[in-house]
Amino acid sequence: MRFSVLLLLASVVVSGPALGQSDQVLIGPVPSWVSSSEPLPVPENAGGVIFVRRSDSLVRLDENGQSQFLGTHIKLLHPSALEAGNLSIAWNPANGATTVHMIKVHRDGGVIDVLEKTKFEILRRENQLEAARLDGTLTAVLRVPDLRVGDELELAMTTLVNDPTLGQNSAGLLLLAPDPHPGRYRLGMSWANNQAPKLKMTADMAAAMQKTDQSVDFRFDNPPLLAPPKDAPARYQWQRIVQYSSFADWEAVSRHFSPLYTKAIRLDASSPIRKEAARIAAAHPDDLARAAAALKLVQQDVRYIYVGLNGGNLTPATAEETWERRYGDCKGKTALLIALLSEMGIGAEPVLVSNSGIDDGLDERLPNPGMFDHVLVRARIGGQTYWLDGTLPPVVSPDARPPFPYKWILPLTAKGNGLEPLPWQPAASPHEIMLFDIDARAGFDKPARVTMKSIRRGIEGLRQYVGFSALTADQLQNGLRQELTGNSWQTVDEARWHFDQKAQASVLTVRGTWVQDWDDDGDGQRSLTLPGGGFNPPERRGRPDEQDQELPYYNKPDFSCSVTTVRLPTGTALENWSTNSGFVTRIFGKTYYRAFDTRDGTIRMVRGLRVDQPEIDAASTRKDNDRIAGFNNSMARISYDPHRKKAAKTASVKVPATDEVDWIADWASCLPSSTGL
Repeated sequence: MRFSVLLLLASVVVSGPALGQSDQVLIGPVPSWVSSSEPLPVPENAGGVIFVRRSDSLVRLDENGQSQFLGTHIKLLHPSALEAGNLSIAWNPANGATTVHMIKVHRDGGVIDVLEKTKFEILRRENQLEAARLDGTLTAVLRVPDLRVGDELELAMTTLVNDPTLGQNSAGLLLLAPDPHPGRYRLGMSWANNQAPKLKMTADMAAAMQKTDQSVDFRFDNPPLLAPPKDAPARYQWQRIVQYSSFADWEAVSRHFSPLYTKAIRLDASSPIRKEAARIAAAHPDDLARAAAALKLVQQDVRYIYVGLNGGNLTPATAEETWERRYGDCKGKTALLIALLSEMGIGAEPVLVSNSGIDDGLDERLPNPGMFDHVLVRARIGGQTYWLDGTLPPVVSPDARPPFPYKWILPLTAKGNGLEPLPWQPAASPHEIMLFDIDARAGFDKPARVTMKSIRRGIEGLRQYVGFSALTADQLQNGLRQELTGNSWQTVDEARWHFDQKAQASVLTVRGTWVQDWDDDGDGQRSLTLPGGGFNPPERRGRPDEQDQELPYYNKPDFSCSVTTVRLPTGTALENWSTNSGFVTRIFGKTYYRAFDTRDGTIRMVRGLRVDQPEIDAASTRKDNDRIAGFNNSMARISYDPHRKKAAKTASVKVPATDEVDWIADWASCLPSSTGL
């Protein structure tokens, strides 16, 4: 169990004159601005892992910056609670000091002062070096000795956080977890004169607020467990959260960060980056090709390492520095890329985005740069907008669509831009197409020659690129033979992979043999279930009675397609063959499509699924719940009857065979034409 009774998130914090930097844990008294809660008595029937006698999580804004105080007093009720004695403190000495005020063990009416005999051990290493992060964070660990079930552990500490990027600005969150342990909790914030931030909170926190001219307090005894509204969009998931910010608006955030990038892209007269830009401009005929070459240079020749050292958590390293050391994070790569584009006369700007997907409802939040976790480049080329991300693999080109489906972005400009919405659009092409060409001409009782082709786009395609591009052809084939043989595959004779940069698709082709599982239906009849041809029925969508029944329901973006061609056994006639039904169904904002076509000695099947609406209103959801019983969730079946003489029904749509079209570029058959695509 990881000890966590309360979450205090101050994801972007105030900066001001530092009290002093330290690479050691300081020991000192509780600050004068802190007033601790009275411990709550432990009930006789206390259960669970721990009982929280008190947990105080407090923030102070003053001329020294932002201080974060955490004081806890817990009763250990279960053997797994002993892990709470493995204390770990992480801090960045460049941003401020951490002071521990007390670590005590209460036992049998006595008090043991842990700090009298036990000291913190400082781990002088990068916590996340294996994740390519250099942020200067130090970790101090202390193992409370002789801790026992039934003991009470009390600790208190304060961390000063001064991010030089933010100056006198502050922004962040206070929150109480939805599933806290039983006990007493207090969240609070206080401020000195002229330091009052704007506040905005969820209704459950507003009901508990105690406010003075220079503080807010929130107190809970045995707070109820919360469950976010089931399947609701992310903006409805916020519960027990207090936002605070000293930024006037999002335009102020944009204006604050823009000069950092203006400075970072400035080049010396003799800068080697100027020479690189000149080389690229001379080698390519137009601005789009030049932008693509500059992007590839940054992606390929500058490796990704997150750099948070020396105030670099929010401040970009300069383009010169990033190019010289040939590594950088999203901030440094963005600065370098904009510097290159600027040298070639291509207008571009840095844009803050959220790769973690927490930007739904961002327009309802207080201005807080911590709501963004990534920065990329937006360029204007030939009258069109293009997105360029220097942290992606070097096969990703400038694109009219950003790499993730962002809902809100924040351009960084000198005049100050506000949040910009990016309207949702259905996927422009399938995220995955699976093609199966099953050559059963040798007969029902012979292995079929099979060609399987996988076409993947988007993040999954890039993940496959990262994994497969590092392999030799022999390594790839050997690995796939080891993985696939013995499942559907009897043999794997060939495996090839390439990345189609024009289509931005990872393409894997495997050839070999399958032992086809033809069902013997008696009297010479045979049938076969085709791979990838059926749908699981959609689940009924609903919420517990105590949750808001009128909130919309969320659909995760999706677009997949399966195509199967069966080359029928020699000697059988088309009139001896039949298929089960095709269909088009739209339910819960998704299109389900399946079609068959029997001709030229083959049976062709295509199956497509696409999310067409990211959110479904409650009334439509209730109607679609009633339609689930009629949903066609049959598997795709083909059947042979030697006694059947009925001519095959002419298909309502022409389904291309797997080898008749280039499915990488021409995937229109994955959906019915009535979708408008």
